[in-house]
Amino acid sequence: MTQTIEHFLESNNIRVTAMRLLIYKFLAKKQVAVTLTDIENAFEKADRTTLYRTIKTFEEKTIVHQIDDGTGITKYALCAQGCNCEIETDLHLHFHCNHCNETVCLTDHKIPQIKVPDGFISENINLVVKGICDKCSEQ
Repeated sequence: MTQTIEHFLESNNIRVTAMRLLIYKFLAKKQVAVTLTDIENAFEKADRTTLYRTIKTFEEKTIVHQIDDGTGITKYALCAQGCNCEIETDLHLHFHCNHCNETVCLTDHKIPQIKVPDGFISENINLVVKGICDKCSEQ
């Protein structure tokens, strides 16, 4: 698996480091979006700046995307394979659970293309559905 991750990072013009591999593996194991604090807590001995720069590098190279779920805390999740975070093709719903406070990507549910009036330029579109997730609704 590590060899595959190394190849994946290299193919996205990202220099492979031990920390980048660890952060990628951490994100890949998560079923929910994570905050920078979650990453910092998982790697307590790591330099915060290194963690932040890694996430920003992953974001610039469309390995992860940012999620604004309305909580005021930015969250991050791995992009689906083949995603380029393009407004026209790659945007999907996010679901934020009001009970457990987790946010998940609903990648199978795409946001329809939204046409803005002439003269307006879309740079980011974010659609968050809020409610109770499947885990919490079963309790």
